[in-house]
Amino acid sequence: MLKAFSMTDVGRKRQINQDYVFASPKPQGNMPNLFIVADGMGGHNAGDYASKYTVDTIVSEIKKSFEKNPTIIIKKAIQIANKGVRQKASEDSSLYGMGTTVVVATVIGRYLQVANVGDSRLYIVSPNEITQITRDHSLVEEMVRLGGIAREDARMHPDKNIITRAIGARDEVEVDFFTVELKPYDTILMCSDGLSNMLEDEEIKEIINQNKGIGETAEELIRAANNHGGKDNIAVVLVRPFVDEVKR
Repeated sequence: MLKAFSMTDVGRKRQINQDYVFASPKPQGNMPNLFIVADGMGGHNAGDYASKYTVDTIVSEIKKSFEKNPTIIIKKAIQIANKGVRQKASEDSSLYGMGTTVVVATVIGRYLQVANVGDSRLYIVSPNEITQITRDHSLVEEMVRLGGIAREDARMHPDKNIITRAIGARDEVEVDFFTVELKPYDTILMCSDGLSNMLEDEEIKEIINQNKGIGETAEELIRAANNHGGKDNIAVVLVRPFVDEVKR
């Protein structure tokens, strides 16, 4: 039995919440479950429109897909959402330049399938370690990979919000895919950078491993991000895939 909880928070500095999430432990079309985090960008209401539109479109496309392969299902849904965001932005000047990150995940048996565009993240947290599965599509991540800056300096870098891929940025969207084998005590965390920019990975791991209920844990993560400044909207999706198999 899989257990999941999701929530977003506007944070302490922003007026509008541009983060949007979807979490269903139940089947969506041919997917046994579905979890999505999107962090919108754009002036006025364009960012929250982009994130909600993208998530709603992905869910809708997945529900009606006849495909069996989860990677193909998710990829097609993201591509359709990207085209839709581009079209909406071209039709309405108030939405011009809008875009969004997106992370999509589904648990199939003991395996996790993940798709990612942008710098929202998916982590696997075990009792002993926290592992970032997705790779940020950001200017700062490119600098780290090229050896320009140290990994520990990346979180506080002034250009950390410049992303190199987004839904709505180009006519064609490039999606990264990951497959992870899950272990009995693993917790899946999906989040926007409003969480990962405010907290060190070790802080996130400690909060998740406090053995509290899944909803209480999500609230604690958001509270901690706000206590560290809450400079952005915060989105959290937590999934515990094997709650019946382990005693917490």
